[in-house]
Amino acid sequence: MYALVNLISAWAIPVILAFIPLYAYMKKVPVYESFVEGAKDGFSTAISIIPHLVGMMVAISVFRASGAMDYFVGWIAPLFQHLGVPSEILPLGILRPITGTGSLAFTTDLIKTYGPDSMIGRIASTIQGSTDTTLYVLTVYFGAVGIRNGRYALKVGLFSDVVGFIAAIVICLLIFP
Repeated sequence: MYALVNLISAWAIPVILAFIPLYAYMKKVPVYESFVEGAKDGFSTAISIIPHLVGMMVAISVFRASGAMDYFVGWIAPLFQHLGVPSEILPLGILRPITGTGSLAFTTDLIKTYGPDSMIGRIASTIQGSTDTTLYVLTVYFGAVGIRNGRYALKVGLFSDVVGFIAAIVICLLIFP
C-alpha cells in the first residue's frame, strides 16, 4: 500500500500537467494562445496587487518591530500556561492570520528547536494546516478584484482562524498525551 501511495504521489502532478493541455487540444481549444492570454491577465493582476502587498508587509513589520506582538504574547501567556498549553505557540496564533511566510518560518523554527514529534511541533504543524492567512487573503484577493467593503469576510475569517487555533490545540492535547 505504501508503495502504491508513493507511486501515485510521484506521478500525480506530471499526469495532471500533461492531461490538461492534451484534453484542451482534443476539445480544439487553442492551448498556447489561451496560455498566453492567461499569462497576460496574471501579469496585470500581479501589478495591481503590489500596493496591497507592500501595505500588508509594512503593517506586519511595524507590528513586530514595535513590540506589540511581544507585549500581547506576554500578556496572554499566563492564561495559556494555566490551561496547560505551551506558550511558545502563541506568536504563531498571532502571525498565522497575518502572514503565511512569517508563520511558516516561525513554525519551522519551533520544529527545529523542539522537534517535529514534540507537543509544540505537533500543535504548530496542526495550526499551520488548520488556519489561513486571512488578512493576506483579504488584502491581496479583495484588492485584486476591487472589493472595498470586506468587513463580514474579515470577521468570519478571523473567527475561523481562532476556532482553527483552538481546535488544533485541543485535538493535539487529546490525541498526543
